[in-house]
Amino acid sequence: MAKVLVSDPIVEAGLAVLREAAEVDYSPGLSSEELLERIPAYDALMVRSETRVTEAVFASGKQLKVVGRAGVGVDNIDVEAATRHGVIVLNSPDGNTIAAAELSFALLLGLARKVPQAAFSLRRGEWKRSKFVGMELYKKTLGIAGLGKIGREVARRARAFDMRVLSYDPYLPEEHARQLGAEPVKFVTLLAQSDYLTLHTPLTEHTRHLLNRETLAHAKPGIRIVNCARGEIIDLEALAEALESGRVAAVALDVFPQEPPSIDLPVFKFEQNILTPHLGASTEEAQAKVAMDVAEQIAAVLTGGSARSPINLPAIPAELLTKGAPALKLAEKMGRLLAQLTHSPIASLQAHFEGEWEGLPLDLVARSAMAGLIAFSTDELVNLVNAPLYAQQRGLKMSWSHQPESDDYHAALTLIAHSDTHHEQGQIVLTGALFGKQDMRITHMNGLFVDIVPEGILLATDHRDRPGIIGRVGTLLGEHQINIAGMHVGREGVGGNAMMFVKVDNPIPPDLLETIQQMEGVDHARVLIF
Repeated sequence: MAKVLVSDPIVEAGLAVLREAAEVDYSPGLSSEELLERIPAYDALMVRSETRVTEAVFASGKQLKVVGRAGVGVDNIDVEAATRHGVIVLNSPDGNTIAAAELSFALLLGLARKVPQAAFSLRRGEWKRSKFVGMELYKKTLGIAGLGKIGREVARRARAFDMRVLSYDPYLPEEHARQLGAEPVKFVTLLAQSDYLTLHTPLTEHTRHLLNRETLAHAKPGIRIVNCARGEIIDLEALAEALESGRVAAVALDVFPQEPPSIDLPVFKFEQNILTPHLGASTEEAQAKVAMDVAEQIAAVLTGGSARSPINLPAIPAELLTKGAPALKLAEKMGRLLAQLTHSPIASLQAHFEGEWEGLPLDLVARSAMAGLIAFSTDELVNLVNAPLYAQQRGLKMSWSHQPESDDYHAALTLIAHSDTHHEQGQIVLTGALFGKQDMRITHMNGLFVDIVPEGILLATDHRDRPGIIGRVGTLLGEHQINIAGMHVGREGVGGNAMMFVKVDNPIPPDLLETIQQMEGVDHARVLIF
């Protein structure tokens, strides 16, 4: 049974889902050293934001198949390292959308009406109403940086308060932004016109320190800023300077570059600020949603299904992935066969699909062929997750095409591999087909009709079509106590080029292979392993 390590606090509903599919070790609060020590024994890891899943974790977790974060982001997971090690990374992009949007708006209201400060004052026995005169949101301008799921929900709530909504999102068509009730503007304009600014961008190299000395200089004097996204989006030193000068009236921060933050940060000294301990997803409803969502996805991956929200793998419905398993297997085996047939490195691989593939993701099927091709020549784990990365490192180019009609087969795949020689001899063409739900065959090899079941061990020869060759090969195999399970011969014509494939039950020793290679009329002999 698969084993899952849960290293951050997760609600019981999520753990219950996992326990139906795997053995669960619930150990929140592990140190990085303890995680490295324990991770080799597990097939999956489930985290929230506390655990840092680093390159070292993936290097140690030789059995890891999937890492899931019960939350929106994956900034605490080294996704590139996961991809290199063939580990699926998944999250729950929708589970805490409402919770984060509501907290953002709660902080907007808190900044406008100075609610936390007034509450603390009253608890100290004070009655200073005039000190806490606030502002209304009505008819004010709200700037939203990042009009994704959370940003859109904030925009909806702002419209309900009769606010003017501006948005900055360079990846969203302007017309789409308008349909969401937001006026799209440039970032400088967003800062210059907003009374309130709320941040909802992902953390990338382009958004790191999006608010800095240069950009804050364009902000409308007295702007109030809310950040429930990522702490690194704001340069806190520049923000403190803007607070000191009055360019920024107040900020509400739920996230920080390092968590927990040091109370010596300059933003702590300004009483008008509202600082909360990363509560964006901290509602009972959100915790249950993200935990169950990620737990269901991890369980699906461990039992042969697919994830709904993978970060480094195309999202495919589980039923479609199950239906497509034979196609993926055929492509992978054809890729392995190509790796054994070539005499020089393959520079490019073309996959041409013919016939009815019933809506299967053909790009993923092509990726499976590439994985099979690369996996045969390395000791590293190569799978659907990291095959494109390995291909890029080797300079291997991949392309695919689809022709809906096929004269010969219901569903056929042709792989064309070009070696570095760029000569006709450097090209290998394989065709495979699916028959029924599970039966798969290699049907053509370099133009010759063959009938190969891609399983087990095959002795393959290129030879001239002459009497006696097949018999002598069979005799040699028998003399070495190697049982023949099946055989197929393809040829151009009588006396022409021919190929023989002999399926055997036992390994063929190198000296026997050399003897067959030296036979008169045999151009080449090799052992193919599936």
